[in-house]
Amino acid sequence: MQKPQIHIVLGTRPEIIKLSPVLSEFKRRRIRYKLIHTGQHYSLNMDKIFFKDLMIPEPDYLLGVGPGPQGSQTGKILIKIEKIFLKERPDVVLVEGDTNSVFATALAATKLKIKLAHVEAGLRSFYGEMPEEINRILTDHISDYLFAPTQISKENLLNEGIDKSKIFVIGNTIVDATLKNISIAVKKSKILSRLNVLKDNYFLLTLHRMENVDIKERLKDIISSIKELCKNYLVVFPAHPRTTKMINEFNLTKNVKKIKNLRVIDPVGYLDFLKLEANARLVLTDSGGIQEETCILNVPCVTLRENTERPETITVGSNVIVGLKQKTIIDGVHKMLKKKRNWKHPFGDGKSGQKIVDILIKV
Repeated sequence: MQKPQIHIVLGTRPEIIKLSPVLSEFKRRRIRYKLIHTGQHYSLNMDKIFFKDLMIPEPDYLLGVGPGPQGSQTGKILIKIEKIFLKERPDVVLVEGDTNSVFATALAATKLKIKLAHVEAGLRSFYGEMPEEINRILTDHISDYLFAPTQISKENLLNEGIDKSKIFVIGNTIVDATLKNISIAVKKSKILSRLNVLKDNYFLLTLHRMENVDIKERLKDIISSIKELCKNYLVVFPAHPRTTKMINEFNLTKNVKKIKNLRVIDPVGYLDFLKLEANARLVLTDSGGIQEETCILNVPCVTLRENTERPETITVGSNVIVGLKQKTIIDGVHKMLKKKRNWKHPFGDGKSGQKIVDILIKV
């Protein structure tokens, strides 16, 4: 039987991380595929360190879309990727997550009657104002293969009337990536010595979501909460370009610079970030993937949002949702500092990449 022609599309750093186990499995089995990078957040030059850290070959196609308004960005990706699909005529297209890259790719593939596979299907925050929620729901409903990480995500899909024959519970590829790379990060990364920080002696902060950083009052609330925490704790903050841009636009740069014990640094590579994460006393974030990684690494997580599409982390006790107000953030930090790090993550056995490829090669 002839093997299907597979295209894999990614556009952001979390997608690079979560698709790396699938790409590694293709390489191990010597299965050919085409890799497309939309450049939704970064250029390839900025992402090269992630490709290098994860030992991924450079993409076959670079779309260079860049950041922009939701509709404009989605439209640019749709136009560019449709041309590639018309030229290459893949049998199946694989996407991961909930970005504009994912939905634009899904729409292009479906209209051209190309089979669509969605990694991390079925996640739901039940918060319709989140652009990612819209992307993930629409993508799920036009996908042919839905790779759900947990039973909860499968139930979400079934409750929306999606055919159970399309759904495969395979765990989360972030487990594969984290377990494979944490030992490499421990050996190779010198980030702790470069920053002159010690294990369990700092908090790690990440912040990037549009609903947090694009609204001045919300961003101010978060910054004031960090300022309060920094009275007693060192906080390391790899600043996302979007967040840096909005801090500048809202004239909050001086506020941030005045905070003692806040170490603002440029974004770091995957291995450096993994080591920072694993050695933190606690992580504050609005990222979905980091909620999962901290759960896997047994590091307490405080999520700066009103909701989560990763409820499993709440159930096992690795994570708490605190919103954006100072009191709830501080209370959440104190609660998680008292947590015993003895939970077990619910995201599978670290063989999700293998399971996905097993299914795809039968398409």
